[in-house]
Amino acid sequence: MPDAISHLADAHRAHHPDADLDPLRRAYVLAESSHRGQMRKSGEPYITHPLAVTLILAELGAETTTLTASLLHDTVEDTDVTLDQVREEFGAEVCYIVDGVTKLEKVDYGAAAEPETFRKMLVATGNDVRVMSIKLADRLHNMRTLGVMRPEKQERIAKVTRDVLIPLAERLGVQALKTELEDLVFAILHPEEYRHTRALITENAARENDPLAEISDEVRGVLREAGIQAEVHIRPRHFVSMHRVSRKRGQPRGSDFGRLLVLVAEDADCYAVLGELHTCLTPVVSEFKDFIAVPKFNLYQSLHTAVARGDGQVAEVLIRTHQMHKVAEAGVVALGNPYAAPVDEQTDGQRTDGEGERVDPTRPGWLSRLLDWQEAAPDADMFWSTLREDLAQDREITVFRPDGGTLGLPEGASCVDAAYAQYGEDAHACIGARVNGRLATLSTVLKDGDTVQLLMGQDPASEPSREWLEHAHTPAARIAIQRWLATHPSPAADAGQEEREERDGARKDGTTALRPALDEPAPTSDTVGAVVVVDRPEATVRLAGCCTPVPPDEVTGFAVRGGVVTVHRVECAAVTRMKGLGRPEIEVRWGDTTEFRVTLVAESFQRPHLLADLTEAIALEGVDIVTATVEPPTQQRVRHTYTLQLPDAAHLPNLMRAMRNVPGVYDVGRAQHQAAATH
Repeated sequence: MPDAISHLADAHRAHHPDADLDPLRRAYVLAESSHRGQMRKSGEPYITHPLAVTLILAELGAETTTLTASLLHDTVEDTDVTLDQVREEFGAEVCYIVDGVTKLEKVDYGAAAEPETFRKMLVATGNDVRVMSIKLADRLHNMRTLGVMRPEKQERIAKVTRDVLIPLAERLGVQALKTELEDLVFAILHPEEYRHTRALITENAARENDPLAEISDEVRGVLREAGIQAEVHIRPRHFVSMHRVSRKRGQPRGSDFGRLLVLVAEDADCYAVLGELHTCLTPVVSEFKDFIAVPKFNLYQSLHTAVARGDGQVAEVLIRTHQMHKVAEAGVVALGNPYAAPVDEQTDGQRTDGEGERVDPTRPGWLSRLLDWQEAAPDADMFWSTLREDLAQDREITVFRPDGGTLGLPEGASCVDAAYAQYGEDAHACIGARVNGRLATLSTVLKDGDTVQLLMGQDPASEPSREWLEHAHTPAARIAIQRWLATHPSPAADAGQEEREERDGARKDGTTALRPALDEPAPTSDTVGAVVVVDRPEATVRLAGCCTPVPPDEVTGFAVRGGVVTVHRVECAAVTRMKGLGRPEIEVRWGDTTEFRVTLVAESFQRPHLLADLTEAIALEGVDIVTATVEPPTQQRVRHTYTLQLPDAAHLPNLMRAMRNVPGVYDVGRAQHQAAATH
């Protein structure tokens, strides 16, 4: 083993005593010979960089394949070494990782190139989390040696690290890298605050009596008397954490400069420690959090609590097993080879799902979701904006489904977000929710631990409401809704377009174009069940969304784009306006009809359980709810809008009567869109 990698070998063997070190030796020999003669801006031989990056990962417990790829991560980019050579000498896995890191190195973080290149970067990351592990270690070593660069370049790199790479480190659970990156960025972007925080830490270190040391001794005594085998350590806060505490509390107390870490062997021991501390010391109940029963989105598990002394000193305490601590520090890096599988499940050295796709059983749930919505995002700019919003979320909550499953959502998420997290684009059919057993609107903001039952309509062609965008916080929900809206223009948008076309006048060829009626429904809102006869065999007939005609309404029609004839009730305001514009009417009439769709508006006084009573009344009439919206109460009055599928036209009066009979409902009528009348 070359002397240059002896420290690396020792660090690796500390975590993996039986590891085969030969791949590391061969990778170092190739990297050293390939980079020979290349120098870093600091004046050091370039080989010191891949060595330092690999040592960072080895100390975190990365497995041999990751370390081998890390030693080679710059060879394909900066030397004559080819991917084919890497594959031939080190195998498909190492080649795949090196290729992924090489692609990341080509990412231009400039404003113009940022969205699309970063999108590609995330695709590479998602296929193998080890790619991003190497990228994070690479950035950490570069940040450590950033002092040789010009201040403006230091600031640019620090901002990208802060906005993109630190949040990704958080989501990959690599706290050891995240905290050091935070401190390095803090020193560059906020030098005055950094110096002030450093002075606070230095001053505290010089004090004679350390409250944390005294409390830790007391905790050791409590656990010793209880017969619990445990290690108790003091974990000093890093600079950014200390800065946040000092801003929150003003002058920090001695116990604020660190936290106690209690390490035990088994999960059950964690709760035993918690019980003893809360029995023998004074607990701060509001500080208790159980991330063992409900792990955080980045695989983190621990019990958090705090205990107080009589003099006002409060010590935060983290309780976890040794394995939990390893994962808390190193995240996905500590989980070994995510593709390792029994021999009979392997294909060419890597695990697959049977269809050739790489399977990563350790991939965090947020990363799988990210990969799903990055594919759904219609363009790179939308992907980038939603990604930045997602990375800016500091905390994730867990809500429970009635079947016992869980959903991980960002803090501030609503029932709309829960619907799309559980059902994907099928959530377009969601009509309401129950939160902790009580009916709630889809705009309801969820709290950690809530139980959410999503109420789904029966029509697969159901439509999301444009208002849902105002309540959607997750990329999955926003992108799904925006995609639907982009392909199904709203009636108001159609109305505005038509008015603009009318103002523009005649076509260049002197003829007048056939234009759509105001407030027409989206193209997918073709008549369902209700048969309309029109003396144009080639025409497609569509019921207008502005007046929702149903048999036996008196109706008329107008030709629009694409050979479509829209059908309106004769008293519709849009009909009056189009007649005034000289638009020719087309004779239409009802034919044989069975099922049909209608939109009803119920006006009611606000009271508990009103939504449940209304939906029950509708269901008892044998009517299916396609969509439902409930507007926010105004002066204790509530407006409900339902699009309903009825078995036949004769059923409508009975349905409206049943809805009016619901206590609190004072009017039920057909929907009338007023937009047309106001243009």
